[in-house]
Amino acid sequence: MFPALETELKQETLPDPYEDFMYHHLQYYGYFKAQRGSLPNSATHQHVWKNNPRYLLSGSFGEREDVIPDPLQKEKLLWPTCLCSAVHRQLEAVSRGIRRPSRPENSNCFPGDSLMLGSPLLKSRQLLHDEFGEVNPCLREPRDLFAAFSSSGPLQAPRWPIECEVIKENLHHIEWVPPQPEYFYQPTGNEKLPEIVGEEKGTVVYQLDSVPTEGSYFTSSRVGGKRGIIRGLAVTLQGPEDNTLLFESRFESGNLQKAVRVDTYEYELTLRTDLYTNKHTQWFYFRVQNTRKDATYRFTIVNLLKPKSLYTIGMKPLMYSQLDASTHNIGWRREGNEIRYYKNNRDDGRQLFYCLTWTIQFPHDQDTCFFAHFYPYTYTDLQCYLLSVANNPVQSQFCKLRTLCRSLAGNTVYLLTITNPARTPQEAAAKKAVVLSARVHPGESNGSWIMKGFLDFILSNSPDAQLLRDIFIFKVVPMLNPDGVIVGNYRCSLAGRDLNRHYKTILKESFPCIWYTRNMIKRLLEEREVLLYCDFHGHSRKNNIFLYGCNSNDRKYWLHERVFPLMLSKNAPDKFSFHSCNFKVQKCKEGTGRVVMWRMGILNSYTMESTFGGSTLGHKRDTHFTTEDLKSLGYHVCDTLLDFCDPDRTKFMQCLAELKELLQQEIHKKFNELGQDMDLEGSWSDISLSDIESR
Repeated sequence: MFPALETELKQETLPDPYEDFMYHHLQYYGYFKAQRGSLPNSATHQHVWKNNPRYLLSGSFGEREDVIPDPLQKEKLLWPTCLCSAVHRQLEAVSRGIRRPSRPENSNCFPGDSLMLGSPLLKSRQLLHDEFGEVNPCLREPRDLFAAFSSSGPLQAPRWPIECEVIKENLHHIEWVPPQPEYFYQPTGNEKLPEIVGEEKGTVVYQLDSVPTEGSYFTSSRVGGKRGIIRGLAVTLQGPEDNTLLFESRFESGNLQKAVRVDTYEYELTLRTDLYTNKHTQWFYFRVQNTRKDATYRFTIVNLLKPKSLYTIGMKPLMYSQLDASTHNIGWRREGNEIRYYKNNRDDGRQLFYCLTWTIQFPHDQDTCFFAHFYPYTYTDLQCYLLSVANNPVQSQFCKLRTLCRSLAGNTVYLLTITNPARTPQEAAAKKAVVLSARVHPGESNGSWIMKGFLDFILSNSPDAQLLRDIFIFKVVPMLNPDGVIVGNYRCSLAGRDLNRHYKTILKESFPCIWYTRNMIKRLLEEREVLLYCDFHGHSRKNNIFLYGCNSNDRKYWLHERVFPLMLSKNAPDKFSFHSCNFKVQKCKEGTGRVVMWRMGILNSYTMESTFGGSTLGHKRDTHFTTEDLKSLGYHVCDTLLDFCDPDRTKFMQCLAELKELLQQEIHKKFNELGQDMDLEGSWSDISLSDIESR
């Protein structure tokens, strides 16, 4: 898709100035050949800048080194020369009457992926002089990249791997909160456990032909995925009496690979594994059409991999009816009966599979319905939300959006900087930072709903939100793994790896989203204290919401990392479980964001785990979480931040005293279980917290 960087410079010139620029720019980029790192330190770099003046202004793929280069680069002294040449070429072009490429009507952006800044080169404030007098292209503050885009649609069409077929339909689901609590399913003991028969005794009614699995690798991407005509994979109905369901999942976050009809109203479903792997089947999201109202359908997913699941303790699948949405304004709701999660009766000798089965009666004839593991939140959903923020004249004053980096497929990873303008430089320097992120695991859409609740509140005109913006700088990465979200992966990126095990990576080309996030936080730590880091996740085996943290090795801050979770449990007692929190740093977790940020010096470094199911606490006991419940958790994070940083340390000290009491009780309990007696008076605080948690 992007030609490799060539040693011999091509001199071909195209008649249109914009096409000529794009041709030269892309031929040197070598994006999919992993050559981006070699470009800045080459003679070609100087040639490109001198002969393509807009290159200096483009920031085409939003890479950090385009804005803040490695300090070891030797050719920084060449930039003033390049700048003069660029200015001369710009003025010369104007004098010859060469016009810049036209823009689409009612739009301020240029076509394609290259983002052109609107300000003239001579008025650029991006060139700063360091203490040695060298010129550095470094932003003084984050640019609002979205200001130049149209408000009529998403910022960037999702880019898919070229192997993926994508239907040309725009899906939209309304947000809706059920008026009554949705209780867990209560097993009757009479649930059927269907034996898997497969396509040998059934009829395949939907199947993806080619799915990139383990052994294949991501090579390139394009908007719309695979080229050519999109084939219809569902069966052709033989007439109005044909009641075969029509399946589809070739849309954002969809991942159904095959559907087999084994009886009139019974279907076996196979989920697609994460791309370029042969594992990680948990998330599901697909569409069915041609429904019949009075029939009882059974769906059985046959290739789930986790031996334990929330479906064994009452969780129900989610269903969405298009007719209910359009006529009654009803959205996603928990549905299903005879729900069982059990071991697959087929054994291939290599991998154990598990089945999820449920029955359902559709509310309408000839309806279009969707099923999902959890409330979907797609990349397009995020972009539409961010676009609304960028076009809000008030919010855009204190929320700056920019491109942190591009993913492997070229999708934008967005970074939000949220803070009120400081009145003095001293006030700005005194602000502490808070870093939040979500969707490193693409199938854990819970994280996006918590993030949305946080953003809704922190961007509001609430006095508490204004106070938080006054005292903090929030750095927010709302979707760390956009590629995985787009293609419907559960856990991995297009590198076929779990990104939350690679925060120590030095492979910028393979894991750009993680590398740039860690680098951003590293730079942030160099200029100010980061009070809190939290990465939002979903959990598939435990109910409620809880945090994983890191026990402090510094006796001065003993138990301090547990204060924020305890405060959060008091602010959200019906959702957040402090007793489910864990603070042990396991060796297998060393590559996670939580542990890496802790080792970088952030004491309050957490992973927030939100269940796919619901609550076992308070008045919400035995009910499923809704999107409103998760968004409210985002608000409670803000509320807890205010308690945590209150100049009046009464709440903090009360929580610390309570934690010491809880820990002392836990130590007594552990020794009693071991049949040992110990006088803990005066010595119990010297016992390792990790040892207690591991006993």
